[in-house]
Order: sequence, then structure tokens, then C-alpha cells
Amino acid sequence: MDDQSAVSLTDLMTAMAAKAKAGAEALRLAGPDVRTKAILEAARSLRSREAQILAANVTDQQFARDKGLTDAMIERLILNPARVEAMARGLEEVAALPDPVGRELARWTRPNGLDIARVSTPIGVIAIIYESRPNVTADAAALCIRSSNAAILRTGSEALNSAMAIYAAFEDGFRAAGLPDTCVQLVPTSDRDAVGLILGGLDGAINLIIPRGGKSLVARVQKEARAPVLAHLEGLNHTYIHADADPQKAVSVTLNAKMRRVSVCGATETLLIDAAVADALLPQVAAALASAGCELRGDATAQSLYPMAAATEEDWRTEYLLPIIAIRVVDGIDAAIAHIKTYGSGHTEAIITENAVAAETFLNAVDSAIVIWNASTQYADGGEFGFGAEIGISTDRLHARGPVGVEQLNTFKYVVRGDGQTRP
Repeated sequence: MDDQSAVSLTDLMTAMAAKAKAGAEALRLAGPDVRTKAILEAARSLRSREAQILAANVTDQQFARDKGLTDAMIERLILNPARVEAMARGLEEVAALPDPVGRELARWTRPNGLDIARVSTPIGVIAIIYESRPNVTADAAALCIRSSNAAILRTGSEALNSAMAIYAAFEDGFRAAGLPDTCVQLVPTSDRDAVGLILGGLDGAINLIIPRGGKSLVARVQKEARAPVLAHLEGLNHTYIHADADPQKAVSVTLNAKMRRVSVCGATETLLIDAAVADALLPQVAAALASAGCELRGDATAQSLYPMAAATEEDWRTEYLLPIIAIRVVDGIDAAIAHIKTYGSGHTEAIITENAVAAETFLNAVDSAIVIWNASTQYADGGEFGFGAEIGISTDRLHARGPVGVEQLNTFKYVVRGDGQTRP
């Protein structure tokens, strides 16, 4: 980048930051009905702009292939009419959520008569950096509008055309609701230096940074950010088939957990199966996975029960995002929990069992953001949790954990009401 373009990009991002602060104030002061209207009008516009969005997405797909992106990354990038409709429905679900701003979370009175309330309030300006998922543009914008946070969105170069076409629907929504389009802004360039400027905090304008992407992006954000970060680490998820699992559930849940969509962060990457039922159940589960096109990599015991490649130490540590699964036979629930503690990323883990005591042991002992009993790990999704949408699955332990929806994008303040009290 030459000096002139560097100055131009800095000016662009500085101006966006100043506008975002004004946009945050406009959203905060707007009533919930105004915010609802903006989201619903954006949903309507998404549907009317479907042709333009899909055409832009075709351009992005070709760019991604020319760039040499993996099949998993390209699968995340692809839009079709059903996915555009799903985005629009997601916006309508977000619009229907209770407005979180100004909710009284707790209230009490002190012996001195002071009345103290904890009240939800927006975070302010949120910068969201994401890669090849165009739907994040819609989800993030809607969630920030609903929670009264201004947003600066920065997508990867491979999804920029799609993101801009989607963002145009929100510009329509803002106009219809009488809100400034500075409430949510999309960085209109693929210049990577824009990310560095965001991580620098833009002179204190950014209140929170949310990265949504691969390990390298998250690592860079955590290393360089000068504003708080809400991180989403890899989804190295496990499904454990317990000794008391229902065989039909074991097959159907595991198959869905791995193969419904292999490129999503909620996909199961490692299957753990109890040695007590491995002889009978592993061939059934493995055959279902293999028939669906999944490559199997197992430990020595798993290999002796069904034809598959040998798993290496690296396989237990890999988020494939591909039709590949690692399989280990474990000696009981304690061994399963120990494996997850050693190799898991703290995202999502599931147990399949009809034994309620074993299930509760697993749910209590496994300290991941999401723990599941007798259901697919692919339910690790804000929409499936009833949040309408999500910005990501947080594996952090402070502020928000698990699906990050509207409520998680608010903080709180204390409102203290007195009657002339003075402190002795």
C-alpha cells in the first residue's frame, strides 16, 4: 500500500468510527418499534433483492475458487434461494424478540433507603470481523440493531460482493425506519489493513471486537486488539456414545452431528464410543457415516471393528470442517470426559445415553460452552436456541458464553435513586 492509499484508508475508517458513535446514540434513543421496523424492512428488502444477492454470490464463488479456498470455505460461502429466505426469516425472528434495552435485571433497597436497580444497556460500537459466511452480515446487523449497538462489519475479500448486496437491504431498512445508515456500516474494501485499524480501536471508538473465522484470524485479533474481544475458538466437538445408549439414537444422532453440514462449527469432529458397546454399535455407526461419504480415522480398537484409516495424535486435535471423523473407543464415561478435557476446544460436547445419572455426570463434568444429552451437536446455533440468530459461539468465560445473541450484546448499568441521602 502506498502512502496516499494508507492515508485514504485511515481517513475512511476514522470517519466510519465517528459515524458509528453517532449511530449508536441514534439506536439507543430510538424506541423498540423503530428498531423492529428497520429489521422487518430489511427482511422484506432481502427477499426483493434475491436476484442481485445471488448474482453477487456467484462472483464471490468464482473469486474463492481462483483464490484456492478449501471446499469447506466455499461451502460456507454459497448462497441459494433457500439460504436467502432463511436469512430473511432469521431477521423476522430477531425482530420478534423482546427488546433487551432498559430491562430491569435486579432491584433492591438498602437500609439507608437507596433504591438500586441493575438495568441492561447497549455495549456501544461493536466491530465484527468475519470471513466467508455471507449470512453473518445479515445476522450481525440484525442482532446489533435489536440490541441498540452500532456495528462496523468487515468481511473477507471472498465474500465482499455478497456482503455488500445483503447490506443494501439494511440501508433500505434504515431509510424506511427513519434511522441513519451509520447504525450499521460495512467496510467497503477488502484491504487487509482495515483489520489492523479496527484492532487498533479507532481512537477508542470501538467498545468490543468479535472475530468470527478460523484460528489464524482469532489468534491475530486476540494478539493485536486494543479493545475487548469476544472470541470464538474452533469447534473441536465430541459425541460420546455411552454404554446405555439407544442404538437407533446412536446412529441417527451421530450421523446428523457429523454430516448434516460438515463445515459448521457445531459439527462433531471426534466420536467417542464406550468399549462396552463398541462391538455391537460401532460397526452400525461407522457404516452409516461411511455410506454418507465420511472418511473414518480410528484408534486400533476401532480399526479392528470396522475398516478405517489409523488415527494419529493430530486427528484428536483437528477441527476438520470436512467429511472426516476421528473415532476412539474409550473405557467408560470417565475416560470419555478425560479425552474431552485433553483435546476439546470448549465449544460443544454431546452424550448419547438412556442413563439419566450418566447423562447428568457428563453434563456437570464437561465444562464446554454447550453440553448436550441425546441430541446432535449441530444444535449449537443461536437460531436453534431461540435467539433468532447469532454472531457466533463464544468459548470465552467472561461476559458471554455459547451462542451470542441479543441479550449477550447488552451490558448493564446501575441506576440509584435516593431522597437526599449523604454518606457518613
